[in-house]
Amino acid sequence: MSVAPQSYQLSDYLEKLPGTTFRKLYQQPSTAFAIFRRMLPPLAKIFVQALLYMPSPLLLSELDVWVRPEAKMHRDRALSILRSLHIVQISPPGKDKPQEIQLTTNFKNSLRLALEGGGTHNSFGVPSTLPVDPRIDIAHLDQYARKKWEDILHYVVNSVPVHAEGGGGGGSGGGPKASVKDLLLAGRLVERRPDTRGGVAITQAGFTFLLQEANAQVWTLLLLWLEAADHSKAAAAAAAGDHAKGAASQGKPDSIDMLSFLFMLASLELGRAYDTDSLTETRRNMLPALVDFGLIYIPREDTRQYFPTRLATTLTSSASALRSVSTGFSAAAANNPGDAASLGMTPDTTPTKGSLIIETNYRLYAYTSSPLQIAVLALFTQLNMRFAGMVTGRLTRDSIRRAISFGITADQIISYLASHAHEQMTRAAAAAGRPVLPPTVVDQIRLWQLENERMRTTAGFLFKDFDSPEEYISLSGYAEEIGVLVWKSDRKRVFFASKFEQLRDYLKSRKKAE
Repeated sequence: MSVAPQSYQLSDYLEKLPGTTFRKLYQQPSTAFAIFRRMLPPLAKIFVQALLYMPSPLLLSELDVWVRPEAKMHRDRALSILRSLHIVQISPPGKDKPQEIQLTTNFKNSLRLALEGGGTHNSFGVPSTLPVDPRIDIAHLDQYARKKWEDILHYVVNSVPVHAEGGGGGGSGGGPKASVKDLLLAGRLVERRPDTRGGVAITQAGFTFLLQEANAQVWTLLLLWLEAADHSKAAAAAAAGDHAKGAASQGKPDSIDMLSFLFMLASLELGRAYDTDSLTETRRNMLPALVDFGLIYIPREDTRQYFPTRLATTLTSSASALRSVSTGFSAAAANNPGDAASLGMTPDTTPTKGSLIIETNYRLYAYTSSPLQIAVLALFTQLNMRFAGMVTGRLTRDSIRRAISFGITADQIISYLASHAHEQMTRAAAAAGRPVLPPTVVDQIRLWQLENERMRTTAGFLFKDFDSPEEYISLSGYAEEIGVLVWKSDRKRVFFASKFEQLRDYLKSRKKAE
């Protein structure tokens, strides 16, 4: 039985925050702008732009004029996201008063400031006026961040036991700091096992982490850091007692300030120095951890300056420069070949938009020399030969079942192969109107997983005992419209959903209208 790993997506984390937290977050223009850029689908952005300068609330029914009838599901999903992020307020339905929609005050004011400029909020950082070492350029920052992030990925990859030639391996020196290793353990990306190499072993969540796009990897680690900070602050307050809670938590950054600082970093300019003294004490205390993650570079000679790296400046980018799990910077190098040298890559190691070719006989060819990407492939592939700039292997029953025994799923393998497929495979598939991966390979990977697994669990919530059939039909239909419905039985009038926050609000508004 396969159990879905815990989700560390930014959207899931934000949807769990209360409204008071969002009101504090939206006091910073950089946060409102970052949420607008990264978290909203196109239709939701259109709604926000239309409401931003309206002097009075808009009738909710007027949104129907803006959206085609067949796109009602997209409209409901956009409104659901805007409400869950506390960006809009929708008045409850009344007998004589139609529903109205407007932006929340803090979000509207901060987004206006972000777009228009002005104010003394310093939400987008304070550039340093001190002289900058000419050696600290974008190339230097990219190389520094790449080394830091690869150390983290190598630590996770190296926790996989060596099974065959090419399996695991690919270490890079001393690895990450002890605090980062503790964070990976606390987040259950790896777990302690005395019988394994290094005393740790990868978990299913660790496999999910490895196979993610690099921007998602960064957010996974940052969200683990936010959770650890909250637990640490709560533990310190509990240990200090009621009379000393304030003193115990003084100087310890809470998750709200940390998250706001991360959104600020995402708005800074790559290659520019910023003033450390302009930061609050709690934010200065956050810098050492961000240095360990590779998001910040601080010169040893002058700690009054800090430089955001590409890992930080692309946090809220819709087109991430950190596509490949193997290098962390493959998209930047692929889209701008001239940047490859600045990333410290040779022609053999410069990654492309996709490096994998899979044949119908399960043979795999990877055009890469990156030890890290080769180690990732070895997790589920039997590697046979290695050349300069290329490795060959084969997807076998044993290699897939071995990966599954560690917790990796068939869908994760298929998703990784498809997202890293060579551009020739992508072009050929598009021209022929067929999937990128050969259907025989996809089906066989799933069949190999089914040999051992007959059941898969999904975390969520069961809704039952409705007051009336109409209530069940209305709520289950809304769950399907916003994309959270997993399963339902009309005969038993029960359904299972992956989230409940939007459904709870919908049910409350429905009962008020009755």
